[in-house]
Amino acid sequence: MEERSTFEEFDVKSNFVRRSDLLPVWIKIFIWLFLLGGFVGITIVMCGLFLSNTALSIYGIEANHPYTLAGFFIILLIIYKGVVAYGLWFEQPWAPKAAIIDAIAGIAIYVIMMVIIPFTVPNINFTIRLELIPLYFYLIKMQEIKSTWENI
Repeated sequence: MEERSTFEEFDVKSNFVRRSDLLPVWIKIFIWLFLLGGFVGITIVMCGLFLSNTALSIYGIEANHPYTLAGFFIILLIIYKGVVAYGLWFEQPWAPKAAIIDAIAGIAIYVIMMVIIPFTVPNINFTIRLELIPLYFYLIKMQEIKSTWENI
């Protein structure tokens, strides 16, 4: 007769699935980049008085100093991306919802910067932003894994 241990269920790891296993490698790479970017964004906000010329840019928005309206907006976006990256890396239950909001906001800002701003502001030219392609796939992937992520 074979004895069964009460701890046998902990020895069998076949049913253990991590939330981070749902993420493809390219998203994991971007998670690390945006974790670093969020840290740098917080550092720039804290040291902004000592910075004379800082080139900031995201989603086609550019600023030369962190304490301008565009600079604050860019830093806010970078820090939000860092928070989303933190949530995805540490498998927080709210992370896919925040990532979907991040992707939709990014796509909306890109469309505004590509379609509306060049025709309303004379010194900004029309450009096609190729960053929309990975943002679109990021949005689709986050929508696909959202329910699975929340049920794990």
